[in-house]
Amino acid sequence: MGVVRRRVEAPVEDVWATLSDGWLYPLFVVGASRMREVDDGWPAVGTELHHSFGAWPALVDDTTEVLQAVPPTMLRLVARGRPGGEATVLFVLHEVDGGTEVVLEEDVSAGPARLIPKVLRDPAVKYRNTETLRRLAFVVERRTAPGDTSDHTP
Repeated sequence: MGVVRRRVEAPVEDVWATLSDGWLYPLFVVGASRMREVDDGWPAVGTELHHSFGAWPALVDDTTEVLQAVPPTMLRLVARGRPGGEATVLFVLHEVDGGTEVVLEEDVSAGPARLIPKVLRDPAVKYRNTETLRRLAFVVERRTAPGDTSDHTP
């Protein structure tokens, strides 16, 4: 399973707040192009993000569903990217010295992508998820920058 870690310079609650706002996922999830809808109650078990991935004009519409949520420390998802398949994604948040260690695990759980040997798919997943956590850290840290009193409205 592809596992990556990153320290985010913000409290666990702030990282959870970003993960709990489904409209923000295209800002940090590599490959997510746009959000079409977020179910009411996200990230409650069974709720979905309705997203698109790819680049125009070859956008593919699909969904990501919450399998398990333990606020503010754990979120398990099934991300669909059909026709390629589905992946189980796990975010685990740990408080560390005033910040948060985010652990992201992902592996293919269904579909043709399972035919790719793990030894070949793991490096690609790790590379992608390293960038996903880098972007997540940017979003969280910029939303919660100490001393930032600007309202960020256009």
